[in-house]
Amino acid sequence: MTTIIDDTGARIARRLRLERDARGWSLADLAERSTVSKATISKIEREEMSPTAVILVRLAGAFDLTLAGLLLRAEGEGERLSRAVDQPVWRDPDTGYLRKQVFIRPDHPLELAQIELPAGQRVVLPASSYAHIRQVIWVRAGELVILEGGERHVLGPGDCLGFGPPSEVTLANETSTSCTYVVVLARS
Repeated sequence: MTTIIDDTGARIARRLRLERDARGWSLADLAERSTVSKATISKIEREEMSPTAVILVRLAGAFDLTLAGLLLRAEGEGERLSRAVDQPVWRDPDTGYLRKQVFIRPDHPLELAQIELPAGQRVVLPASSYAHIRQVIWVRAGELVILEGGERHVLGPGDCLGFGPPSEVTLANETSTSCTYVVVLARS
């Protein structure tokens, strides 16, 4: 299975090195700040492995970026107009989670992404990934279970949930069909 839809893997590897170098951080520094092992970071930077969504969220958080912000920097600066054919797509190698970055700009407070979560899959994101953002999820197709702050929310098509204070969040598709949802992020 191809985990990165285009050359995003190579761009992510270069961006991680650039972000780390710009801060004067060693692999150990980034590992400590992100709770991702030095070996894993090194393999990603050498393009020997594709990072999962959880790993990318932790690395982005260490740089005080959102996942979309890190991917945007890997892809280059965004335009005001986001054409469907130019929207970067990334696949999590562990879950098959497919993320299409619909809109992001460094000078705009909102980010918009469309996610497809395959049947029976889940992604657990640490509280640190929500430290500097506000997030809303809008389910377009299928069913999504969100475990957040000790609460369980089951969302169907058209349902929308605004996240509360930062806490670990599990996004799960407990059904036998794919779930598609839209994530709207606002930087705080």
